[in-house]
Amino acid sequence: MKAIGVTREGDEPQLLDVERPEPSEGEALVRTLRVGVDGTDHEVIAGSHGGFPEGEDHMVLGHEAVGVVEDPNGTGMDPGQVVVPTVRRKPDGKTNEYFRRGEPDMAPEGEYVERGIVGGHGYMAEFFTSPADYLVPIDEDIAEYGLFVEPISITEKANEHAFATREPFEWRPESACVLGNGSLGLLTLWMLQQKFDRTYCVGRRDRPDPTIDIIDELGSTYVDSRQTTVDEIPDAHESIDYVYEATGFAPHVIETVHALAPNGVGALLGIPEPWDFEIDGGTLHNEIVLHNKCLIGTVNSHIKHFEYAVETLEDMPEWLLDDLITTVATPEDVAPAFDDDNDQIKAVVEFDSL
Repeated sequence: MKAIGVTREGDEPQLLDVERPEPSEGEALVRTLRVGVDGTDHEVIAGSHGGFPEGEDHMVLGHEAVGVVEDPNGTGMDPGQVVVPTVRRKPDGKTNEYFRRGEPDMAPEGEYVERGIVGGHGYMAEFFTSPADYLVPIDEDIAEYGLFVEPISITEKANEHAFATREPFEWRPESACVLGNGSLGLLTLWMLQQKFDRTYCVGRRDRPDPTIDIIDELGSTYVDSRQTTVDEIPDAHESIDYVYEATGFAPHVIETVHALAPNGVGALLGIPEPWDFEIDGGTLHNEIVLHNKCLIGTVNSHIKHFEYAVETLEDMPEWLLDDLITTVATPEDVAPAFDDDNDQIKAVVEFDSL
């Protein structure tokens, strides 16, 4: 069958001919409809993140997928059911405490496999198999947008954990800022607008630009970090109650602390490479302690966050989802899906339709 992947010898995604998978007991066979491409895929291709399945000379890419159950294989699922797969799986098929308690997203490195990222083949193929427990049903009406469930689930988890840190006291947040105007940042921006009175989105692009057009259409304020750094936002606009960092730009961690309002919280999702720079550690420490500020790190998500994400996706305006998808490529001509220029927001590889 057709699949898009990388080999140990190559540094570009390519069309591969691989065997169609056979579902094991407890697994369903899924026919792939669409798979999204995101920054993690580019990091995997570049070799800066993730790793190949053990003993394999290639890895199938893709972790943002939507498909249709082709063969339930005794799992109790319905043929034709549209589903979205989660990403993490047990390492070497062996369970551990994180999987036993239903929290694989909280497992540390080495205690999981991530399909299409580290140690496991992804979903960018005509078919894939998955345990039924890791398949989340969605309605046919939103099938073409189902690839957004995975990134939305990442934000569902980040928001859940960030807001949980403020539960011990009466927190009345009014402002939120998203660092990063990629597809994840723009999805998150819409989500935060449902919770906050005022929202900002930080990027490094010049007008005219399709992402800034979306920010404007959403009624949010665009902040060009080349002109106003994150820690300068309080002076230029206001202090921020909730900062959502999705850039992987390491200085943003420090800048976030200074941008936060008293009692504010910052959620960190970007994954930077090693980066040495000087900071005023004493001032940073004082800011966090004297103003009850909080930083949390969060990665991945699990079933409940995917289920929340399905509900969120159903509420999102269709114009936003359409504007986010800037490229729909085929497996035979996949290169446009991996173009990384300013006109690209969300690229999709389409294998089939309902």
